[in-house]
Order: sequence, then structure tokens, then C-alpha cells
Amino acid sequence: MKLVIGNMTYSSWSLRPWILMTHFSIPFETVLIKLDLPTTAAEIKKYTDAGKVPVLIDGPTTVWESLAIMEYLNERFPEKKMYPQDIAQRAYARSISNEMHAGFARLRQHLSFNSKKRVTNHDLTPAQADIQRIKEIWTAALDRSGGPFLLGGFSVADAMYAPVVGRFQTYGVPTDGAVRSYCETILGLPAVKAWYAGADRETFTAPSHD
Repeated sequence: MKLVIGNMTYSSWSLRPWILMTHFSIPFETVLIKLDLPTTAAEIKKYTDAGKVPVLIDGPTTVWESLAIMEYLNERFPEKKMYPQDIAQRAYARSISNEMHAGFARLRQHLSFNSKKRVTNHDLTPAQADIQRIKEIWTAALDRSGGPFLLGGFSVADAMYAPVVGRFQTYGVPTDGAVRSYCETILGLPAVKAWYAGADRETFTAPSHD
């Protein structure tokens, strides 16, 4: 099984399935394609015509798009319980995961993902509505499940929101209470620490992402 990813410093979409597979001890080979090079598009095209990473290669099966990859992994490894077993809880998990996948454009635009960057006094105003909604999602989910993760145990939903936790850290988004505890839990996860360590080892950049 191979997971094709972009630079660990910038590729929040690659981070999602990578930490899910790492957390659940699913063996895989990481294939890293450096972004923003003249060869990048051709390298990605070897794996998918979609032109984007991440891409999962499982024998004859190719899956692209982060959430689709994680849905596939959930079906491929049902014993890992990547979603809650209860149907109502599972529907809730999928709802908040898909809200992350489809939404929060202003957060993405104004608080771009960067594993290495730390910014002080960043103007959060343009993304404030997105930040508030995300905090509402986390607070409601944690209140509903009791934590420490959104649905109790680590799930696809946490993998979807892990890069947001990273963004909050990078740009100094104020947190308190359950939201702060959740951010600390995600950042302390061994799989997340391993991703950030990989980013720290990168000596190359992607100018349009920096």
C-alpha cells in the first residue's frame, strides 16, 4: 500500500490520511512528491489524473481525495473502528467531517497550513466566522462524547480537523477550556508529532505555498 503525498510542511490534505494510517498502524509506503517544481504535475499524473495529492494506491485500487481515502480505509480495515459503531454517532462524525472537507474557505485562505511557521499578531478577522464555527463543532462533539477526541476515540473526524489544530497553533488562535484541551491532545498524538518531525526534516520549499 502506498500513500502519495506532498510536502509535509504545507500539505494539510496529505496529513489527514497519513496520520490516520500511522495512528492505526496500517503499513504503507510514503511517496513524497515535491510541490511547485516543473516536474510536479507529471509526477502526480503517474498516480492520478486528478492532478492533486494525496493518492492511495492499494494494489489495483487507486483512491484520491483525503476523505475518500479515509472512507476506503474504514471499509478496508473495519477492525480499526475509524468511525463510531453506533449509526447515529457515525452519521454525526461524517457530517462534521464533510463540513470540514467542503467548507471553511476563508480559514484556508487567510490561515494557510504551514507546519514550521509561527506567526504573532496575525489578523484573524477575515476568518473569524470560520474559527468560531469550528470551535462550536469541537465543543459540541466533545460535550457529546466526553472526549478526549471528537467522538471519544480517535476517528476520521479527528484526522480531518488535525490540520486546523495546526493552523490554530501557527497563527496563535486563542483557545480555552475543552477546545484548548482538544488541541493539546491532537498535537500530543504520536502520529501528529511524527508528521511535524518529518516536516522539520524537509530542506526544500514550495514558493507558492510559503
